[in-house]
Amino acid sequence: MPPILCYHKVDPRLELGFTQLGPHVFRRQVETLARLGWRALGGAELLEVASGARPAPERTVVFTFDDGYAALAEHAFPVLADHGFPALVFVITDYAGRENSWDVQYGWRVFRHLSWDDLARWQERGIEAHAHGATHARLTWLPDAEAADELGRAREAIAQRLGRAPLGISYPFGAVDARVRALAEAAGYRLGFAGPVAAAAAGEKHDPLVLARLPVYGWDRFGVPLVLRGGVWGSVGRGAARLTNRCAIGTA
Repeated sequence: MPPILCYHKVDPRLELGFTQLGPHVFRRQVETLARLGWRALGGAELLEVASGARPAPERTVVFTFDDGYAALAEHAFPVLADHGFPALVFVITDYAGRENSWDVQYGWRVFRHLSWDDLARWQERGIEAHAHGATHARLTWLPDAEAADELGRAREAIAQRLGRAPLGISYPFGAVDARVRALAEAAGYRLGFAGPVAAAAAGEKHDPLVLARLPVYGWDRFGVPLVLRGGVWGSVGRGAARLTNRCAIGTA
């Protein structure tokens, strides 16, 4: 499998959380990957690889963005488009075009989400809209009917507003278990994105509906993220992911 990078905020405004990355750092990461001959996969190509229909091409990476913050349209998407890199952005559909009142506001900063018009414009340039639930509820904590509603309502909203049903669901907080995975499949998703901890616990390394991602945090300030340098990321990344989820738990 190619590395699947998970970003959140690419924004010059600092906050006290871990998920904000400065635009200049993001640009340096993308430019370095392009200079080294890497290319990015979109959702359809990733599905072929994850399902075993084709081998993973060498020097490929997948860019994903959780939450769909509006600043991505200014600071991240143009950089990717300039290098011909597609990306997957995961949308909290009930909050498209609205402020992140659902989120814990570290430092009391409020961030706006991409609007449907924003998403439609960038879809034409290779930025694919996929689902991140309707309200960012932690699906593993919900009964079946409510979790199914979160999954189905988000997929339907994207299909109606953008004319294309999404292949992928990014499970809020990276939390997925066998029950939620089955509900996602029943809702029509073919790709499911988890955090490294949840994916390891699921025990299905090659399951397209339980794909591990490599989070890129504010301290990943190298030309190429530490996740692509191998070695130390495994234990460090899992520990950071656990800590970050603990800090974000109030948003659930």
